Amino acid sequence: MRPQQEHRAATARTVPVLLLLGALLYSSWTAEAVLPTGLPPLHSYVSELAAEGEPYGTFFRTADLLAGLLLLAGAVTALLRRAARGWASVGWAGLALFGAATAADSRLPLSCAPTASAGCAAREAAGDVPWTHAAHAVSSGLAIAGALLAMVAWTLAARRSAGRPPVLASVGPALLAVQAVATVWTLASAAAFSAGRGTWGLGAGQRLQVLVIAVWVAVLAWSLAAGRRSKERRT
Repeated sequence: MRPQQEHRAATARTVPVLLLLGALLYSSWTAEAVLPTGLPPLHSYVSELAAEGEPYGTFFRTADLLAGLLLLAGAVTALLRRAARGWASVGWAGLALFGAATAADSRLPLSCAPTASAGCAAREAAGDVPWTHAAHAVSSGLAIAGALLAMVAWTLAARRSAGRPPVLASVGPALLAVQAVATVWTLASAAAFSAGRGTWGLGAGQRLQVLVIAVWVAVLAWSLAAGRRSKERRT
C-alpha cells in the first residue's frame, strides 16, 4: 500500500472513533440518573446541569467541551480528506458546526438554573443576567441547527448515492423524524415556560432531542466503519 493510501486508510479508521467518543461524551447528561443533581429531568433544561453553581457543573461542562472538540475534529478530518462530495460534504460541515457550537456552549454556561429558581427565571426575563448566559441560547441554537443540517444532509447522501452507509440509509429517516418531533416539542415547551405557562415536559423533550443526536452520531460512526471494512474486503 502506498504512503498516501496508508494515510487515507488511517484517517478512515480515525474518524469513526472520534465520532463515537464524541457521541458518548455528549451523552454525559445521562449521569444525572445516578448523581444527585437536584434538577427534575422532566422539567429542567439539560444545560442547567452545567450551570454555574450546580454541584456537578464542572463535570458536565468538561464533558460537553470534549464532546464538541472530538466531533469537530472528526468532521474537519473527513472534510480535509476531500473524500466527501455533494450532500455528504454538507453533512460534515453541519457536524463541524455542531461540534464547534457544542464546545462553545460549554464555555458559555447558564449563570443559574431558571426552571429550578424563580429568581433566576425573573432575572432572565428581565435581561439581568451575564452576557454568557444570554449567549448560551445562541450557541445552543447553532449546535441544534448544525445537528439538524448534518442529519438531513447525511440522510439524503446515504439514500441517494451508491456506496454510502446502508445502515444510515435505513435508520436515518426514522431518527430524523423523531428529532423533528423532539425539536418542535422543545421549542414549544421553552416558549411556554418563557410565557409563564409551565414547562410542558421541557426536560423530557430536550433530553429526547439530545439523545437522538447522540444515537445518530453513533450510527454514522458505525456505518462509516462498516463501509470501510467492506471496502477493504473487496480490495
